[in-house]
Amino acid sequence: MIIGLTGGIATGKSKVAGLLMKQGLPVVDADKVAREVVEPGEKAYSQIIDHFGTEVLEKDGSINRKELGRIIFSNQEKRELLNQIVHPAVRQRMIEKKEMLQKQGHNHIVFDIPLLVESKLQHMVDLVVLVYTDPASQIKRLMERDNQGAEDAESRIASQMPIDEKKQHADEVIDNSGSEDETKEQILQLSRKYQWII
Repeated sequence: MIIGLTGGIATGKSKVAGLLMKQGLPVVDADKVAREVVEPGEKAYSQIIDHFGTEVLEKDGSINRKELGRIIFSNQEKRELLNQIVHPAVRQRMIEKKEMLQKQGHNHIVFDIPLLVESKLQHMVDLVVLVYTDPASQIKRLMERDNQGAEDAESRIASQMPIDEKKQHADEVIDNSGSEDETKEQILQLSRKYQWII
């Protein structure tokens, strides 16, 4: 089974991914893969330079993510162009990692994809598991985590699909609003239900 793990900003998705790893489930992290596919020597790296020029490079030849972010932030056309380069490369690499893990004997694999629902990638997984936190806790955690004011936290959360809307697209929900033990118990229940851990 391919488990699609998703959530919103500051809902604790990384913590849940870590707990699943402790149970022995391999996790393929889309954010890590997105960094891998734009490293020098990769096809997406060459395409980015072809389209955005060498001014998006650091002195060591790696991509200056801040500069690239600045270019695409206010230009939707360039943002879409970058997505057309990076997203297929990420999906392809995740499939390759899945196949490699399956060859190693893993029957259940977690795909950690923050924008699983927004990017309509449900077809890549067998089960969508949402890490949920009520919006008030989300704001509080984000303020604590990033040391920012309520207004900044609220605007960052507002830029994403509302967590309650995401809930409607999930097959299972792990409510991470309470204690770590409560979260662990929900993960164990899902593991038993779907026999992730034999």
